[in-house]
Amino acid sequence: MPTEKAVGLLEYATAPEDRPSDKHGTVQDKVDMWRVGRDQELKRNFRFLSVLGFSAVLMCTWEAVLLGSSNGLTNGGKGGMIYTYLGGLIGFSFVILSMAEMASMAPTSGGQYHWVSEFAPLSCQKPLSYITGWVCVLGWHTGIASCSYTVANMLVGMIAINYPDSYTYKPWHITLLVIAVAVVALVFNTFLAHKLPLIEGVILIVHCFGFFGILIPLWVLSPSVPPSKVFGSIEDRGGWDNNGLSCLVGLVGPIYALIGPDSAVHMSEEIQDASHVLPRGMIWTLVLNGATGFVMIVTYAFCVGNIDEVLESQTGFPFIQVFLNSTGSVKATTGMTVVITVMQLCAAISNVATTSRQVYAFARDQGLPFSGILCQISPTFTVPLNALFLSLIIVSLLSLINIGSSVAFNAIMSLGAAALLSSYIISISCVRLRRWRNQSLPPARWSMGRFTPFVDTISILVLIVIFVFSFFPVTRHVTAQSMNWSIVIFSGVILFAMAYYHTYARKVYKGPVVRVRVVE
Repeated sequence: MPTEKAVGLLEYATAPEDRPSDKHGTVQDKVDMWRVGRDQELKRNFRFLSVLGFSAVLMCTWEAVLLGSSNGLTNGGKGGMIYTYLGGLIGFSFVILSMAEMASMAPTSGGQYHWVSEFAPLSCQKPLSYITGWVCVLGWHTGIASCSYTVANMLVGMIAINYPDSYTYKPWHITLLVIAVAVVALVFNTFLAHKLPLIEGVILIVHCFGFFGILIPLWVLSPSVPPSKVFGSIEDRGGWDNNGLSCLVGLVGPIYALIGPDSAVHMSEEIQDASHVLPRGMIWTLVLNGATGFVMIVTYAFCVGNIDEVLESQTGFPFIQVFLNSTGSVKATTGMTVVITVMQLCAAISNVATTSRQVYAFARDQGLPFSGILCQISPTFTVPLNALFLSLIIVSLLSLINIGSSVAFNAIMSLGAAALLSSYIISISCVRLRRWRNQSLPPARWSMGRFTPFVDTISILVLIVIFVFSFFPVTRHVTAQSMNWSIVIFSGVILFAMAYYHTYARKVYKGPVVRVRVVE
């Protein structure tokens, strides 16, 4: 008979197909929820296109290669920026493939911390999954703040080029705009929550048409540049005295554009036929965003012109200066920047949805303080309303830091990538170890078959390299202003989570594995 106990060397069960469920979903969805021991509380109203729209827009790859271009131009130059994107894309493709297979095995809102709890060695299931849950919550909350902060800065940049003589920047302008963006995202995730799948489909169309809306003016209006000036140009402006090392430091830009493949995973309990649709949505997101990102970064490299000029732009973003230099028109530049601003706002909406589901899942496993409140589903909106409000409060508090110190705020913003990367490393490593020991794994409807061990191994190696360089400063010679302080904050969060676990959480947190049904 199926029992609920820690998963060791036991074989996985299959659930009876007629097991009752009071929510929408396929028979396989009911089986998957039965296997992980959870009731269906959320509505399954996402399908393939809405999943594709959700993850593609949240990652915002072609938009993000522009937003993160300052790092690539500083560490790599025009050609180096292209090559690091290609390297990052190839490496991260292995990561997304690994995560897609895990998502097909266990499509649950918990994502990485659930996979670690289920697949880690018995001796470290609880503490390892607990730490993974915390870094995921940390990563996604900084993701909301980062998206909101980017939107706020682009709005300020547009004001600066339209009113250069009359506008005076104040830090509190950014703070208020960050809070405003977070509130808008909250509204979409509450009052419009039932329309979110439709909205994501519409945003996907805007994402695609917006790509051409930026690309075509750059192709038509930018001056012609010999390819050798782009592809043959690898520069070290960070003072690392080594072009290879400089490009590795510049990897942060492309990874910023590719990170977040687990976003749709945390929505899996709202996806019809999740174990089939979810991994395919992740793969097609990789194809769509990877291709458009590559075309955009090559185009952008041809249009950059004088690197020093665009890096020192008063707009705050090199790409806005490139738009202005290419079009020669403030109005055209404003219009093109509006497209990217809107897409970042849409990414913030998806970020809020993902984060709230991560908080909801971790709280129902008693992983957070006030878990009983945070895991509640609103009967009115059928969403984790308390988790949504928590995200708004956290982002608002983080934005206040910007008034006192932009250095501290930027350090927190850079945490997101490192936090999520660490969760990918832990979860994929647990599955790889389980395969190496020939221990059982749940069946996956999407699988790489005999190539899985190889892909998982490459994924882990790629992630370790990226994780290490995510803590590097942009330049070798640093000051208190230019230092990357994220390592300090990341370590502090890990230490706090460990202390909270040993003093209290270990008494109540058992991990989702205790609910997984297996056959003795």
